[in-house]
Amino acid sequence: MDYFEIIGIGLGLAMDSFAISICKGLVMKKLNWKNVMIIAAFFGVFHVGMLIIGYFLGTAFSSFVESVDHWIAFVLLLIIGGKMIIESFEKKLKKKDDRVGFKSMIGVALATSIDALAVGITFAFFETNIFVLSMIIGLIIFILAIVGVVIGKKFGGKLGNKAELIGGVILILIGVKILLEHLGVI
Repeated sequence: MDYFEIIGIGLGLAMDSFAISICKGLVMKKLNWKNVMIIAAFFGVFHVGMLIIGYFLGTAFSSFVESVDHWIAFVLLLIIGGKMIIESFEKKLKKKDDRVGFKSMIGVALATSIDALAVGITFAFFETNIFVLSMIIGLIIFILAIVGVVIGKKFGGKLGNKAELIGGVILILIGVKILLEHLGVI
């Protein structure tokens, strides 16, 4: 496996967390670099962890993981996105929240990294150093998450209260996309 393939895999795995990072940036009152780094770290660390776990699970559980990973990701993103949509319709103007909630970050980081578990299982079939491979992919995801939050923040102020609605819809669409891809519909 060469570096171009590794970078391609990293970019592919990063797309969901990149989109969610944009959503996180959309609802930020101001660009708080500590929170940006926390968001990026959650996505990077979860992907690295899932790749390594998947690698060590190897082929023993591959058919089980592949059969349910899309459902887990879909349900988590549906719940989180649905909550954001419901909150966007609250009558009173809600203050933007710069805090990065542990529970919500765990949910989205887990949902976006489940595919990495399946990819890690496939890495078990190649002669590769899973730790180096995981660190390269984790760094790609970390960097793209930072870029996503910054992009989301840039456009979030222009959207006002609709930012949370858009973010929720995006999360649900990502969940639907994951589900449909794994079911072979798209």
